[in-house]
Amino acid sequence: MKLLHIDSSALGANSVTRDLSAAVVARWQNAVPGLSVEYRDLDANPVPHLTGGSLAGANAEEAADAAAIMEQFLAADVVVVGAPMYNFGIPSTLKAWIDRVAVAGKTFRYTENGPEGLAVGKKVIVASGRGGLHTGAPSDFQEPYLTFVLGFLGITDVEFVRAEGVAYSPEHRANAIAGAKDSISAPLALAA
Repeated sequence: MKLLHIDSSALGANSVTRDLSAAVVARWQNAVPGLSVEYRDLDANPVPHLTGGSLAGANAEEAADAAAIMEQFLAADVVVVGAPMYNFGIPSTLKAWIDRVAVAGKTFRYTENGPEGLAVGKKVIVASGRGGLHTGAPSDFQEPYLTFVLGFLGITDVEFVRAEGVAYSPEHRANAIAGAKDSISAPLALAA
């Protein structure tokens, strides 16, 4: 079984989502013997944003990286994404990565009946961190977007591990992180 671990926070060691995504991956490593884990840090190693040149394959190094990103994504059974809420949405670095895996003919296609996701059978666990409280609020463009785009790719098994209100106080932050870690589901039932 292969797990792909993606982090996108710019906060380094102070990142809530890096802490949560690491906890999710550790739980999977402890529960699934022989789990293969690949890691990409989108802050330290960002994916270039799409340009006309990107789409034309004008830069051989960028095209090779895009192909490697796609292959890594397609090979993964489980994807763990550290996704902080930045300005009510996701970091632009994560959006750039999504642009490399949301590719017609690879992860989705259009049919006479509408779009069809081709990346079926994967589980995605999103480690979400938010300074305020946004679940179910009109200000949440993070979870609905991720749920929709992953569903568009054919991935319907999406779980959110969420720490909200982390900017309220150090105590609230600690409690939110502890609660999020307690909510991480057991992978054994999923991996069997």
